[in-house]
Order: sequence, then structure tokens, then C-alpha cells
Amino acid sequence: MCEKIKTIISPDDLVCMNKYAGACHFRVELAYARIDNLLFGERIYRSDAALYLHRDLADVVRAAARHCFEAHNLRFVLYDGLRTYEAQERMMETRRVKDNPNWLEEPRLLSPPGSGGHPRGMAIDIGLETLEGKLLDMGTPFDYLAENPAPEHNPAHRLYQNHPDEVYRNRAILDEAIAFGSTGLGVPIFPLPQEWWDYRLPVDVFSQYAPLHEGDLYDDMKLLDV
Repeated sequence: MCEKIKTIISPDDLVCMNKYAGACHFRVELAYARIDNLLFGERIYRSDAALYLHRDLADVVRAAARHCFEAHNLRFVLYDGLRTYEAQERMMETRRVKDNPNWLEEPRLLSPPGSGGHPRGMAIDIGLETLEGKLLDMGTPFDYLAENPAPEHNPAHRLYQNHPDEVYRNRAILDEAIAFGSTGLGVPIFPLPQEWWDYRLPVDVFSQYAPLHEGDLYDDMKLLDV
């Protein structure tokens, strides 16, 4: 049986979230454009890379961030959005991944290149901070990987039961804000169970589209150094 040809997302359907940071009450801290990112410990994206999202998800995030500011006087921190196929390949070649081959065994802790919402701009990683820049306690840092991914052992999992009440209150604020944007715009959002920071369009939506490659983007949108 022939595989159905998937739609290629136009770069014109991607929104640069950096341009809306001030007006929409969020801050962009593109994690993999930094050398000191927690997961890999080395820079993946070029240092001046921007964070892009598919327009449907971008609308939800902007509405949710405004709501979170107005309702709670808190600010979103956007850590990652579009992650091209080649960027995912580069992640697989980092020393940290090579030193932890178990991350690529089932159940995988890192997605293979082209998999998931990120290479379609249809997933976003979000934290919360005060307007003074203090990160709220969400139980783990963004990008925390547990040795055992099972819910009862993984403190980043949404079903983990052993956090103090403050953590669950903070996570509930973030969930409620995303739900506000999702419901208001009629765009369904799936919170990834094993990562409290990850929100994405459902798999039946993003799977209709092909993953984006660096060559699909305009030059100023590319994530990687030439």
C-alpha cells in the first residue's frame, strides 16, 4: 500500500514568536541556542536563532500568555518550538546522547528525527516565571530526563504524585492558561504526559504534515549554522 503523501508546511504559516514577546507577556529563551542547555550541554541551534510555531499553535500560546498575565501576573517562558529534522539529527550526534544510548531505546526519551510535533512547529515547551524573572517551581527543570520514565518514578510526568502542593498549583496555572487559549480559539491541544512543559497539537493533526527541513525555511528562519 502506498503511503499517503503528507502536506509540506509553508514557511509563511510559521510565526516568529520573538516578535510578540513584549505585547503578549512572554519571554523567549531558546534553550538549544545556548551552550549551557540542560539536556545536551552544547549548542544545537545557531546563537541568533528565533522560535517559530505553526500559526494555529502560535495563536493559542499568545492568547494563553496574555490570560496568564492578566489572571495571575505571571509570564510564560518559551523554550523551544520548531525543531527541524536536521536539528534533531544534530541532537542525536551530541556527546551526551552517545553517552546515554538508553535514551534511544523503547520507550524512547528522545524522538527520532522527523518524529513528533516539534519538527512541524506544532509543539511548544513552556515554563512560568514571575515578572521579576524568578522561575516558578514546576517540580523539575525544563528538559529533565528521568532514568525511569514511568509516572511513579518520573518527577517530570504529569501523573507523578510526590511533589509538594505548590508544584501542582503552579502546573495547574500553566495548564489552565493553555486550556483557556485552546478553548477560546477552538484549537485542540494535547499536553504531553511525560513532560509537564510540552503542549502540542494532537497527533492526528500534526501527522498529516511532513517534518520541516532546514531547506524548507527562508534563510533568516533556519535554526542551524550553515
